[in-house]
Amino acid sequence: MPLKKNKVGSNMYPWVSHMHASLGGECPHKCQYCYVNRPGTGRPEKYTGPLRLIEDEFRTSFGNGNTIFIEYMNDLWAKDVPDEMIKRVLAHCCSWPDNTYVFQTKNPDRYRSFFFPSNFSVVPEAIVLPKNCVLGITIETNRIIEGISEAPTPEQRYRDFIEVCYLFDDRVKKFVTIEPVLAFDVNILAKWIADIKPDFINLGADSKSHGLPEPTVKDVMALVAKLQEYGIELREKHNLKRLKEE
Repeated sequence: MPLKKNKVGSNMYPWVSHMHASLGGECPHKCQYCYVNRPGTGRPEKYTGPLRLIEDEFRTSFGNGNTIFIEYMNDLWAKDVPDEMIKRVLAHCCSWPDNTYVFQTKNPDRYRSFFFPSNFSVVPEAIVLPKNCVLGITIETNRIIEGISEAPTPEQRYRDFIEVCYLFDDRVKKFVTIEPVLAFDVNILAKWIADIKPDFINLGADSKSHGLPEPTVKDVMALVAKLQEYGIELREKHNLKRLKEE
């Protein structure tokens, strides 16, 4: 299967050139707003049922000079994804070393299970990160909002990613995605981001009218101002425009 190329005007990060998905089945996090669920048609068959690897996808050439979002339709690092599946995906990435690989999760603690160097003597078969990669985390809010997701709570993700950032130091780039942004407490969420010290953050809104509890324009602008004070690069997604205009 060929790499999927990012299209101008899509809801994908504009700084990503391609996407690839070899993990099938339904994401264990079952987020209410999951973009894999298409309005009117539901979830594509490839992303229903038990987690599984799609063997044909491992024949894909990743080429070189690309920035590829790996498993953009699923969460490779969810707790229910078997270790061997993760290793298989990473091994394929490592076989094409002249690209930048983007990983994103709502379970950042799992990053540490595979890549922290002290594990290598204990788990010699561990697969290391691709040479050029960016590790991301999703934090939609600082609050606990019942019924939104079965992923770890936002605070747990924040605390786990702090540990990941400490362990990896400057060896890999790190980012935070706040999308879809949900109602939040400005000072708390801004402090979390400042504590993480990401290379940049992505900020976006719900694109599919899920009726989520969203922040006010005032809170969004206050968060943007706080992030600017902290000197954190902000990459706004085009879907944020709707919130700003309401």
